Amino acid sequence: MPVAVFALIFAALFGPAQAMEFIETPSLEPLVKEGKLPPVAERVPAEPYISRLEESGREIGRHGGTLNTLMARSKDVRLMVVYGYARLVKFNRKLELEPDLLKKIDVEEGRIFTFHLRRGHKWSDGHPFTTEDFRYYWEDVANHEMLAPTGPPTTLRVEGELPKITIIDKHTIRYAWSKPNPAFLPALAGARPFYIYRPAHYLRKYHARYKDEAKLNAKAKKKGQRNWAALHNKYDHQYKNKNIKLPTLQPWKNTTKGPAERFVFKRNPFYHKVDTEGRQLPYIDQVNLRIASGKIIPAQVGTGQSDLQARYLRFDNFTFLKRNEEKSGYHTYLWRIAKGSHMTLFPNMNVNDPVWRKLLRDVRFRRALSLGINRHELNQVIYFGLALEAQNTVLPDSPLFRKDYQKAWSRFDIETANKLLDELGLDKRDDRDIRLLPDGRPLEIIVESTGESTEEADVLELVTDSWRQIGIKLHTKPSQREVMRNRIYAGETVMSISSGLENGVPSADMDPKGLAPTGQVQYQWPKWGQHYESIGRMGKAIDMPQPKKLMGLHKKWLSATSSETRKKIWHEMLKINADQVYTIGLISGVLQPVVVRNTLRNVPNEGIYNWDPGAHFGIYEPDSFWFADAPANKTANK
Repeated sequence: MPVAVFALIFAALFGPAQAMEFIETPSLEPLVKEGKLPPVAERVPAEPYISRLEESGREIGRHGGTLNTLMARSKDVRLMVVYGYARLVKFNRKLELEPDLLKKIDVEEGRIFTFHLRRGHKWSDGHPFTTEDFRYYWEDVANHEMLAPTGPPTTLRVEGELPKITIIDKHTIRYAWSKPNPAFLPALAGARPFYIYRPAHYLRKYHARYKDEAKLNAKAKKKGQRNWAALHNKYDHQYKNKNIKLPTLQPWKNTTKGPAERFVFKRNPFYHKVDTEGRQLPYIDQVNLRIASGKIIPAQVGTGQSDLQARYLRFDNFTFLKRNEEKSGYHTYLWRIAKGSHMTLFPNMNVNDPVWRKLLRDVRFRRALSLGINRHELNQVIYFGLALEAQNTVLPDSPLFRKDYQKAWSRFDIETANKLLDELGLDKRDDRDIRLLPDGRPLEIIVESTGESTEEADVLELVTDSWRQIGIKLHTKPSQREVMRNRIYAGETVMSISSGLENGVPSADMDPKGLAPTGQVQYQWPKWGQHYESIGRMGKAIDMPQPKKLMGLHKKWLSATSSETRKKIWHEMLKINADQVYTIGLISGVLQPVVVRNTLRNVPNEGIYNWDPGAHFGIYEPDSFWFADAPANKTANK
């Protein structure tokens, strides 16, 4: 929906609870009776978010139970922030923005945003959540040279201009720019949220503005940190979810200090949501996140060891999972993955090797590589013909979809591919029939991957076979995700494989930043993206005409004041990306298995499985999931 329209009719939907009577959470009753917690009426905000489950066909649930799920790495504890999906504003199931932690927002001219907090809202430790937490972030973190050497992030800049921030009172704060900032609210609603607030009451203890700097530095060294600022940054990671003492606004709070094989998340007793009958959410008391090898997670899920699982499951696990449903007491649903491409090849146009860099920057080479892939074979052999044979672009569910974007340079055309490669001067071959680079090296492309799935290996094996027909040898190099990323960022990687456009179902009012060099994590041009993110302090300036044009178009989108203008800009950017083949989409619209315990309610049978927007399960509100077989008085402390 247009951001301007966001000036909020939502107060009528999510307004004061009036004279609502609350139902105490059974597992918290002992703490309330002992005086260790206030009663629920004093824990929730004076104007809580009322979750109207019935209006979306969901059931009002009951409290209790423990949800078990599996992850492969200790760092996956951050996914509980993703799934919990408590945000200042959030995307709903229709991918429209609405207030969440905030009571309401007033938006003027797309450039002035007035946030209204919920009176009486508290952090998980019971301390008030107020505009002081926003002030602390702005003055004491984002604009502190030791905590943020590059200054406030680009999301808070409009053509370099920082916002004018006005704290009106404890519950009202305004952000204003001279020009529109349409990316602001979507960033706040992200799967990895853009945090513009901090628990000030907790973090002041580690800030030299409020405590003795020498004592803080001494404490930091004892903790293995170089100074107080490093210690502050270590403790100040709401998204990483590692600091179990850091207060949260999420539905569940981590109580296990890592590394560990099992992380226990317990309900946040001060969570801001209630259902229409006065029960404080979340319904589920506890979430157990157990760490296991990613390779055996599908097998463990099939034997009933997870109540809710999609992460680390793949489409090729579906048959096995279906076969074990009755025995293990779960259902297996198939949600559509909503990325622009499920698997994508990323030619690194910032690679250090000058010969490879020149070749990868030639559009004829990228087009030849794309034409040399048999996507129909990929679909039939690996996905039973249920996926989409397409480039890395928006999906048919998006209002911006056009078939010519989807099919650009995606046909299997060996003759044209060979012709393009010959035109490039790559007409000499070795005795294996592999083409030679201009400097005489064989044209052998090493595709680096995370090695986290056999599916990736199976896809690359088929690409290897088809590329042999155009005289190119493909090698795969699996490594850990962080190692792979660092090699890409450093320019050591020629090509990598990963998922494509993050948001495959955008509207014109969603930021098209994924189509321009705006982030280091864009593997096709990481150094250009880093240059943008760091405001020119790191990385390299763009030195190709079309990517420069994409950046200019993105800048125009950011200053556009109408949806129609934004739509035109989106289409121009999509057209350039489709024609220039900066990324090579292999297959799209793949189905994601979602395993759900038979007794777990309010999980939809059909959905989209996407990172941003979507937050995987986040937009379906896991705080409203509940167990039909959980006794209402069962505690989660056993």
